[in-house]
Amino acid sequence: MKTIPPMAEDTPKNNLRDGRYAIVRLLGEGAQAATFEAVDKREGRPVAIKRFRVRGAKSWKEVELAEREAAVLSTISHPGLPRYVEHFEEAGELFLVTERIEGESIAALRKRGVRLGEADVVRFLREAAAILDYLHTRAPPIVHRDIKPSNVIRKPDGSFVLIDFGAVRDRMKPEGGSTVVGTFGYMAPEQFQGRAMPVSDVYSVGATALAMLTGSEPEDLPHKGLGIDVDAALGKNTSPSLVTALSAMLLPDPDSRARRITPLLEGLGQAKTEAPRTTKQAFSKTKSDVEKDLEQSVKEAARHIEEGFARFEEEWKRNDNAGKYSRKAERKAEKAVRKAAQREARARRMEQSRERRSGSIPQPIAGIVLLALTLAQVALTLSLRVAVPVFLTVLSVIFGKSLREASSRAYAAGTTAYEAIERAKDTIRGRIDNEKNGGKRIDVKPIDEPSPSPKTRIAADDDADDNAEDEALAEEEAASDESRKQKRR
Repeated sequence: MKTIPPMAEDTPKNNLRDGRYAIVRLLGEGAQAATFEAVDKREGRPVAIKRFRVRGAKSWKEVELAEREAAVLSTISHPGLPRYVEHFEEAGELFLVTERIEGESIAALRKRGVRLGEADVVRFLREAAAILDYLHTRAPPIVHRDIKPSNVIRKPDGSFVLIDFGAVRDRMKPEGGSTVVGTFGYMAPEQFQGRAMPVSDVYSVGATALAMLTGSEPEDLPHKGLGIDVDAALGKNTSPSLVTALSAMLLPDPDSRARRITPLLEGLGQAKTEAPRTTKQAFSKTKSDVEKDLEQSVKEAARHIEEGFARFEEEWKRNDNAGKYSRKAERKAEKAVRKAAQREARARRMEQSRERRSGSIPQPIAGIVLLALTLAQVALTLSLRVAVPVFLTVLSVIFGKSLREASSRAYAAGTTAYEAIERAKDTIRGRIDNEKNGGKRIDVKPIDEPSPSPKTRIAADDDADDNAEDEALAEEEAASDESRKQKRR
């Protein structure tokens, strides 16, 4: 008769999750965590609730492991694993709710003196191989890190379920650096260095199977060097194929150890099968095997379909999140395009404004300006040829040589003014041409040294004649001064 563990004084009340879960009894308790059997009142089914005390944790690493267990279980689904229900936080404690697995752990069976035979061990190895293939082929691989007899439940139908993912690792670090988690004897040697990897779970399954066969802890079995001497531990009563499989799983060197269990099980468990005596019995046996294979294939197909739906749901969530980021990126791109269009329109308006300021001059206004400049040019020419020479000649006769330099500067100034007017006219003519060409600007290269116009050359000749007359007058004045001085003597 089973003994029901007493209720602990700090057992959660029946109002967990607003009264949804009713606590029945305590299943097991550790340093920081305790597991309770409970009933989900809303669904009407038994569940297992694992409570983790955050306040009693020795470090945040333990809290991280508890949160990681809930996160990992929420993403996996396999017949050999407890089904995840939910996890929540209440009153400063973390609670993980999973399916209640009916049965007893291998550790409990051993404690009651129940010995499991080779057939049970072979079935455990086959089902554990399927579980590890599922976990280790995830992206990234999921490593249990703590497979041992107390974490393996044997159901009433003889199948096995792997529980307690409190030490699970779902991120692989090639450089190591992981916290040392596991149970001595069932933990692979590399885990003592903080290096947990998929082959570490293979070692733990082999150690658990060896404990099922021998009834002893792995550290109490014969060793050869750093590894367990499987042949010496099992003796001659165990099939050689099973000894070979367990020896490959328990090699201390992870690089030499078997990476998967499934290839080791080919032909395992068939050595003691009695051969059929008649052809009819052989045919019947073959048909039964076919039916079993068909049933197994159907189960495998159902499992793959279930996994496919789970991965599809994950991919859907991932794509939905990616879609949100994509829509956000599209809004940013549209905003950038609008800003670029605004900058382009602003630049176009500025260019049009510059063209209006420096563009062509309307023809009526340009004609008037050209006429005014031409009249000024004529007036300047007449002044240089007539008025200015006469005026300067008279002044030079009266005042003598003192105004000759002023006369030269006046001629030079008049010439410069004439050239400036000519350049202004050229500019205006260019603007008129610009207007005729549809507003296109025509750049006129400036002339480095413009040649003087005919009128300028005439003014320069008159200037030379005036200088000659001035020199003649100066010589006459000098001669008259000399004659006056002689008369006085």
